[in-house]
Amino acid sequence: QLQLVESGGGLVQPGGSLRLSCAASGSTFNYYVIGWFRQAPGKEREGVSCISTGGSIMSYSDSVKGRFTISRENAKNTVYLQMNNLKPEDTAVYYCAAGQLAFSQCSLGRNYGYWGQGTQVTVSS
Repeated sequence: QLQLVESGGGLVQPGGSLRLSCAASGSTFNYYVIGWFRQAPGKEREGVSCISTGGSIMSYSDSVKGRFTISRENAKNTVYLQMNNLKPEDTAVYYCAAGQLAFSQCSLGRNYGYWGQGTQVTVSS
């Protein structure tokens, strides 16, 4: 079993930055593809970014490409999501997820078996 805990959310002004962390425990972390997802009130869950087991391959949704950067430190069992130039439409609860899946399918939440509890990100002036 893998446990995931997100942290780093908060309130930030438009144009600001936040770095989310996803800390894992309970299993061999580097076996898993890690994805970040978000869900805003009244909206469906959206895939934001994902990273391969070794950290060499990343993928981003069009809505965050060029502004967000995903990375991982397997030695620390942690994945990060650096979010720059934040916009009000980035406001959501952000979740990290882990799964053993083909990387080409990493944007689909149904392919992940483990989820964190989420961290709130609010972008507002």
